[in-house]
Amino acid sequence: QVQLVESGGGLVQAGGSLRLSCAASGRTFTYYPMGWFRQAPGKEREFVASINWSGDSTNYADSMKDRFTISRDNAKNTVYLQMNSLKSEDTAVYYCGAGGWPQPSDYWGQGTQVTVSS
Repeated sequence: QVQLVESGGGLVQAGGSLRLSCAASGRTFTYYPMGWFRQAPGKEREFVASINWSGDSTNYADSMKDRFTISRDNAKNTVYLQMNSLKSEDTAVYYCGAGGWPQPSDYWGQGTQVTVSS
């Protein structure tokens, strides 16, 4: 079992940046691929990015790969999502996922709200 806790969400103006964090506990974090997903109001949850256990392989949704960067620090049991050039359409609840590839989703965090004002 893996427990995931997201943080770093908030309100930001369009064009701004945010860095989300996901802290993991429980079973060995190092061996789990990790990912980020988001869900906007009235829409289904969608894949954002994922990273393998060692951090040398990443995947991105096409619409976000030029603005978002996923990374991880296994010593801190934490995965990050750096989001730049934010747009109003990036407004959503962002969820951290663990386990499975290429879209890690065996375990979920509770989500963190990101709101981009135009």
